[in-house]
Amino acid sequence: MRNQLVCFLGFLVFLSFACNSGSAKKKVVRDSTITIATSYNPLFLDSVSLVQFISSNSWVKEFEQQFVDFYTDRNFEYAWFDSTGLSEQAHHFYNLQNDHITRLSDSSLFNKQFQQLYTVYANKPANAIKENKDVLNTELLFTAQFFKYAAKVYKGANINLADLGWYIPRKKVNLHALLDSVIEKKSNTPINYAPISLQYPRMEQWLYRLLDMQKKEVLDSLPNIKKSLRSGDSSELIGRIKKRLIFLQGDQLSNNNIYDTTMVLAIKKFQERHGIDVDGVIGNKVIADLNIPLGKRVEQLLINMERARWMPPQQDSTFVLVNIPEFRLRVFEQGKVALQMNVIVGSSANNTVIFNGNLQYIVFSPYWNVPESIVRNEILPAIRRNPSYIAKHNMEITQYSGGLPQIRQKPGANNALGRVKFLFPNNFSIYLHDTPNRNLFTQTNRGLSHGCIRIAEPKKFAEFLLRDQPKYTSAAIDSLMYLEKEKWVTLKKKLPVFLVYFTAWVDQSGELHFRRDIYQHDQKMAQKLFQN
Repeated sequence: MRNQLVCFLGFLVFLSFACNSGSAKKKVVRDSTITIATSYNPLFLDSVSLVQFISSNSWVKEFEQQFVDFYTDRNFEYAWFDSTGLSEQAHHFYNLQNDHITRLSDSSLFNKQFQQLYTVYANKPANAIKENKDVLNTELLFTAQFFKYAAKVYKGANINLADLGWYIPRKKVNLHALLDSVIEKKSNTPINYAPISLQYPRMEQWLYRLLDMQKKEVLDSLPNIKKSLRSGDSSELIGRIKKRLIFLQGDQLSNNNIYDTTMVLAIKKFQERHGIDVDGVIGNKVIADLNIPLGKRVEQLLINMERARWMPPQQDSTFVLVNIPEFRLRVFEQGKVALQMNVIVGSSANNTVIFNGNLQYIVFSPYWNVPESIVRNEILPAIRRNPSYIAKHNMEITQYSGGLPQIRQKPGANNALGRVKFLFPNNFSIYLHDTPNRNLFTQTNRGLSHGCIRIAEPKKFAEFLLRDQPKYTSAAIDSLMYLEKEKWVTLKKKLPVFLVYFTAWVDQSGELHFRRDIYQHDQKMAQKLFQN
């Protein structure tokens, strides 16, 4: 009789949510095989209590649909209690959340009532566990806390990504399915069942390291220098820099004031990790980054961990990733870097947009269809100064629109797109392309374009993309890059491209890297994440 009542009430509560709240988005198929007779757990909650719990706890409202799905699928069987008391999974989750709160000082997940009820039932003997209001409340609080924890850790903060200039769709996390997996598979690490990028756990481990280091930090502010320090130099400042390197990187350095060969290697490592020219020379850029306190680095890492939460999980398939602040393109194949090269991205006034698409076409010997803004702001004034500007730059006017000439540059050595461009159709008119200005790739700060991305080794990239199309040999690609008219080639298989913005990340060897916030996106993120 009780089981029939539970099933009936379950049906009623589902109808209530679907009709009144407007939050039910899919039909839930209840697992009718779960009954008091067939389950290992004799504890079943009264589904009306679920409605009352959600309505009396406003912070739970955002998880309303997940609650309904989770308990309806279980036929309202308890998840965190059984006849012996709190389940093993309840203890695992409690410890996991407490570890997160303690290590990250994240009070947003702290729930005093949840902590108190856990303490009560964690210490009660099995024969003292009986169905009552407190047991029911503890059961539902566990589920609510899990949804809140998982939403924060695996989905990220509830903010509008477009406000932060991020147009890669936020990764979807099915909290209901995640909780199902954790309860059923009895894992103490929900991350095993959450779709998350490989970057996130690497960054998390570094965050814990930085937080521990921060407790021991004695920041000795280093002064700017008038003359760069080089191998063989000796000064009191060199000794101070050594101490900072030992603390930050764990380098094994001699305890003296001499800039020796071991220190050169340590400085080169530091320069590589911070996007400074790797020359082993200590200038004021090195000094500036050495002076950044760990508190600021912790904040920077937290901002980028938030971005990592938004990213889709890394797949074994091939994809292209351009990290804008790093000025670097990488092609990943089966989880490993197959190809990488320097890039030039948009300037601070012409930000490269953060989004993803599918690379579909290679255009050899391309025309450059000059954007209207460049025609209006740059080319027309140049024509007024020099009427032969169009011919001199191998350009032509194709037509007029609203009195404004539409101009394109013909294929050739000085074409702004170089000898080839790579298209992944999008609404931002962003693509990858070659450039005639090869010398710019040697600069450290390569935020120089109008928004599109110039790549350092376009032929090598084209060869990689066409590796499965035998007729496009190295010689054939060479000839295609020197045509008088552009030639379009369609890839056999579209290739995912992600244009991302990470000012902190961990490389495949486990080293933590930092870069400058060239578009001030970190600053905007900090206002959202650390407003308290």
